Amino acid sequence: MYKGNYVSVIIAAAGMSNRMGSKINKQFIVIDNKPILAHTIEKFEQCRYIDEIIVVTKENEVDYCRKEIVKRYGFKKVSNIIKGGKERQDSVYNGIMALNEKVDIILTHDGARPFVRQESILKGIKGAYELGACVIGVPLKDTIKVVDDSDVVHHTPKRSLLWAAQTPQCFKAKLLKEGYEYAFSEGILGTDDSSLVEKKGYPVTMLMGSYDNIKITTPEDLVVAELIAAGKYTGAINSEGL
Repeated sequence: MYKGNYVSVIIAAAGMSNRMGSKINKQFIVIDNKPILAHTIEKFEQCRYIDEIIVVTKENEVDYCRKEIVKRYGFKKVSNIIKGGKERQDSVYNGIMALNEKVDIILTHDGARPFVRQESILKGIKGAYELGACVIGVPLKDTIKVVDDSDVVHHTPKRSLLWAAQTPQCFKAKLLKEGYEYAFSEGILGTDDSSLVEKKGYPVTMLMGSYDNIKITTPEDLVVAELIAAGKYTGAINSEGL
């Protein structure tokens, strides 16, 4: 509970892992002696404000996740493990439908982001409570080029206005539910949860996260992940960007 508000998190772990090139779902790859998904769940299990965790995974991995992740590591806040859908958007919606009916604040998080910091989780919960909708992220360090269909540069946006969206993405439950309902009614397929809330017309605020809150997607990411887990990643930057 956060100031009397019931807080739930949906962990999306139903991806195909095509870019990883692994025989098993990337969420179950072991780093630092524990599956990635277990590391991720643990971060939210440890947060005193989180009341409920919903894990969404592929249908044929639900039992495995229950036995080898939730039961094996003794996670008490995981109330349900449900099957995902065709797209990430469908999977998160399935998660929303499985939430406790008294939920006030909903966080969505990528199962393959095991290095989310407690300060980011707390900042997101507080942001949802005070602002309605917020996204943890970091300002881009690279210059971005927008190109046309022939890869010719169309324009160069001002870098100071560009952020990389991470997770958790945090919302008052009413806003996220309305965003999803609107998206499905209008045939909108968003690239993340906040984009659906934006489409509904609600403001979404970016909140500073950390550069080591990486999403493990490729074999190269695994190398970086092992370094972060071992405390040897010199590229890690703190939440102030220093």
